[in-house]
Amino acid sequence: MLPKVGIVILNWNGYVDTVECLESLRAITYPSYEIIVIDNGSSGNDVQLLEEKFGGSIQLLANPENLGFAGGCNVGIHQALNAGSDYVLLLNNDIVVDSAFLEEMVRGAESLAGSAAFCPKIYFYGQPNVICSTGGRVFPWTGRARQIGRGEEDRGQYDEPEERDYADGACMLIRRDALEKVGLLDEEYFAYWEETDWCERARSMGFECYYLPAARVWHKTARSQKPDSRYYYLFRRNALLFLAKRKTKAHLVTAVAYTSVLGAAHLLRHPSAVRRLPGEARAFFWHLSGRFRKRKAV
Repeated sequence: MLPKVGIVILNWNGYVDTVECLESLRAITYPSYEIIVIDNGSSGNDVQLLEEKFGGSIQLLANPENLGFAGGCNVGIHQALNAGSDYVLLLNNDIVVDSAFLEEMVRGAESLAGSAAFCPKIYFYGQPNVICSTGGRVFPWTGRARQIGRGEEDRGQYDEPEERDYADGACMLIRRDALEKVGLLDEEYFAYWEETDWCERARSMGFECYYLPAARVWHKTARSQKPDSRYYYLFRRNALLFLAKRKTKAHLVTAVAYTSVLGAAHLLRHPSAVRRLPGEARAFFWHLSGRFRKRKAV
């Protein structure tokens, strides 16, 4: 009997992208799955339109407000586990999938006992042979994470399964038993770094995270969040939050120093980057005030 996969897709004012994603899923070759779409407090009539277009072919749950990526996905993860899924696939709504992607992901996952999470080869939607991500590495001393292969033309240089520090959350397959041991996504992140945090927690429990090259998807990237002050705030805040939660004080101190020096040098070379300062400064102040704020439990 094939493992059952619960596919969780988060929609937030992204009806057109969500439709294209769901249409691509109609052609997949893997038969044992169900699709759970979580509307994360969209301001328009996305829920009604999705119900009219896809009817009973999807489970559609509507959150009354935007719970962030972590909170919204957790609603879908709960639903998938309660429905008996052996795996949960977190899939961005602005992704289009290859018809064999899920078959390849499950095959790879089943062959890697003791692993927790897996991601495919992710290409840029507008550049179909240019790699967006093959999973990532974390550099705790500088407070950075890097998607391996990003911006490279695919010449077969990433055609072998490899272990990663984190599986890319844009398309991440997670074992049920790992979710039961590690827990859900940490909702304090709201958006960005939550999959990195989850994979770090899994690895601390002895699990591994892998990139599976035979599975392929295409990502439109950054459709739900344009680079504005809130983006810079959340991304920097969460990078430092990850260090505060999962690494040492020494990592946090060196990362703050590195970011400050690098940021000043970047601003001198690129004065237009001043637009990043309000968000970045807000992130640092958020952490400075942390001793007065109780940490949320996972």
